[in-house]
Amino acid sequence: MSPLPSITVQDLHAKIIAGDDFQLIDVREPDEYAQAAISGSTLIPLASIPARIREINPAKAVIIHCKAGGRSARAAHFLLDNGYTNVTNVTGGMDAWLDAALPTAH
Repeated sequence: MSPLPSITVQDLHAKIIAGDDFQLIDVREPDEYAQAAISGSTLIPLASIPARIREINPAKAVIIHCKAGGRSARAAHFLLDNGYTNVTNVTGGMDAWLDAALPTAH
């Protein structure tokens, strides 16, 4: 497997603040999402990605995160294997986001 493009939570936050055009996908479970979420993210749990792939726009940059980076890496590889070309994994996931004390939606 080739290495995944990745982004830090600080760089992701900067992209959000700048209003960059991308789709942010959260592949955690609904109970995790209910505890804390990044504003503008779309919840599509990892197991639902194949069934909900049409909700992810292949023409847009896609940034994927989970709790720590493992599930989002699997989702990113799945998308790349299915023809997506602009997919980035968030290093450290929600744990890193919270550790950096960045704002959440809830």
